[in-house]
Amino acid sequence: MALLSVDDVHTSFGAKEVLRGVSLAIGKEELVSIIGESGTGKSLLLKHLVGLVPVTSGTITFDGRDVTRLKERQWVEIRRRIGIVFQGAALFDSLTIFDNVAYGLREQRILPEKDIPRRVAESLELVGLPGIEPMVPGDLSGGMRKRVSLARAIALRPEVILFDGPTEGLDPINVTRVNRLIDGLRKNLGITVVLVTHQMESAFEVSDRLALLEGGVFALVGPPKELAGRDDPRLRAYVRAARAARGQ
Repeated sequence: MALLSVDDVHTSFGAKEVLRGVSLAIGKEELVSIIGESGTGKSLLLKHLVGLVPVTSGTITFDGRDVTRLKERQWVEIRRRIGIVFQGAALFDSLTIFDNVAYGLREQRILPEKDIPRRVAESLELVGLPGIEPMVPGDLSGGMRKRVSLARAIALRPEVILFDGPTEGLDPINVTRVNRLIDGLRKNLGITVVLVTHQMESAFEVSDRLALLEGGVFALVGPPKELAGRDDPRLRAYVRAARAARGQ
């Protein structure tokens, strides 16, 4: 049974229909990358999955429970199990790294205050940034800020993490570092990952499946190697981009 799924989801804003019947089932500990042109609704779909934006119609299911139309107070419980990492890292510039990583733990009252320092330290260690708790976001590079936002997400020990462009704007070295972190955390912590990305090398390298969002629906879904082997015009540009990034 899928851990997280969307079934025939439609989303409209006035007369503009963005999602036109999206369906996708994601298994436990699977890493699925959602690709597609800008403006096709990839980030919108992630917001649906954590209840930040309501769907117009259709069903979203998490761990066998229909969560499509939960009240905001009911989403609090679900968001303890589903983390999201936004493209811009979304750190609080006025807070230390410790307080940034601890923020969700305190907001959702997941741990008593005395246990938070250890959880923060463990989470920063997992993303390769031990001992930076006293620093502030302005002291960090873009790649380090991305990794702190990842530490903040995993501090909650979620079952699912949604990533919206985690490597956008990073240099190739940091792209590789973040990709390896995501894949390693998925395997070591047993986390299910949904990744929205324009980095084709990333998508083809770390994903169990790719899902191409086009025209408001998933036009193609499958393992990267299988899709790369198809002579499908909808996928050619993405395959070329991935090969170019690898220097092939």
